[in-house]
Amino acid sequence: MSQSLIERSRRAVWHPCSQMKQHETQPLLPVARAEGVWLYDTEGKRYLDGISSWWVNLFGHGHPHIKKALVDQLDTLSHVMLAGCTHAPVVELSERLSALTGLGHAFYASDGASATEIALKMSAHYWRNHGRPEKSRFIGLQHGYHGETAGALSVTDIPLFREAYGPLVRVSATVPSPDARAAAESVSAIDHAQHCAQALQAYLEAHHAETAALIVEPLVQCAAGIAVHDPEYLRLARALCDRYEVHLVADEIAVGFGRTGSLFAHQQAGIVPDFICLSKGLTGGTMALSTVLCTDAVFDAFYDDRTARGFLHSHSYTGNPLACRAALATLEIFDQEDWMARNRTTAARLSALCEPLATHEKVLRSRQLGMLWAFDIATDDPKFASRYHAAALKHGLLLRPIGNTLYFMPPYVIDEAESQWLAQGALSALNEVLL
Repeated sequence: MSQSLIERSRRAVWHPCSQMKQHETQPLLPVARAEGVWLYDTEGKRYLDGISSWWVNLFGHGHPHIKKALVDQLDTLSHVMLAGCTHAPVVELSERLSALTGLGHAFYASDGASATEIALKMSAHYWRNHGRPEKSRFIGLQHGYHGETAGALSVTDIPLFREAYGPLVRVSATVPSPDARAAAESVSAIDHAQHCAQALQAYLEAHHAETAALIVEPLVQCAAGIAVHDPEYLRLARALCDRYEVHLVADEIAVGFGRTGSLFAHQQAGIVPDFICLSKGLTGGTMALSTVLCTDAVFDAFYDDRTARGFLHSHSYTGNPLACRAALATLEIFDQEDWMARNRTTAARLSALCEPLATHEKVLRSRQLGMLWAFDIATDDPKFASRYHAAALKHGLLLRPIGNTLYFMPPYVIDEAESQWLAQGALSALNEVLL
């Protein structure tokens, strides 16, 4: 059955983030079901989901509270257009998110890239409505990633995407990343963050009149190899954006909902952005949903009798009731227990178990923040990531390194035995690949 499903998938499905030809020699993983931290293939073998299925799963697969909420919602309302209509789940979710973030109205889409598009469009349109249409350019960080639609790619600084799709996008400016790994020898993470903020200041001094917004992944640039920076950068960026009349967009798509140790990563800097983009963990890994929340000042700039001054954006499944109910159920799980405290205990345990990996002779740098671990591997093998992925599967682990960076981002419910499985299997797979 497994082989048949794999072959049918290769013939019929175009898989994302993949070179399809590689699946001639590296078979797809045929997943039949999932429970807790485990994925089960069609033959019954289990794999620990060490990356939360692309960073979306917070409380384990098949969580009963989310499942029940979805079933209950399915019995009443599965979907209705949000243009001219409303429903309880979208209202309740918007109210909850506003209370949690301190921002106002929520605009919904289905994925992170769409949330980026929405925030950028809102920012530029805000300035246009204020009679300053020249403020239509954006700034992103070096090596930043915000999605793969055209607008999102304009603020994504990943060479692979820039080379392939550069002619199709309006490429934005990039400023130095506060990635602590890039700090000069003997320079602290906070000093490096301050140095990078000075570069941002220099850019804004010269270009603020044409700049609508700065977009930042708070604390961690995930696709840049889990690049962690000091919260000081966010504090300085907020002050600079205020000084130069530029919006600050916090892309919390990957790092929101407790992943970095606080409910939202930007909260560790004590700031409030003008926009916050949320997705991935928003529904606990069950339904496609994203949202952008903004300040009241932004919303008020669009409130008018004229249609042209309204925000011109829509999706057919905007504010889908099922997805909103899943998100509400996910937030209710946070209410049932102090997950930030529980995660600290879990993180300390897994970090101790990972000590042999962190001190491995081929590990250049290791880092941990909240429920996120990363290890930079000393290797020149251009196929390290794919080879490691295959080796990890043999040890019952789903892991996908980013270049030479091995990382874990497991569901929060991972227990001691499962943590040991992850740590030992990851180390064994590394030793095999480096032989």
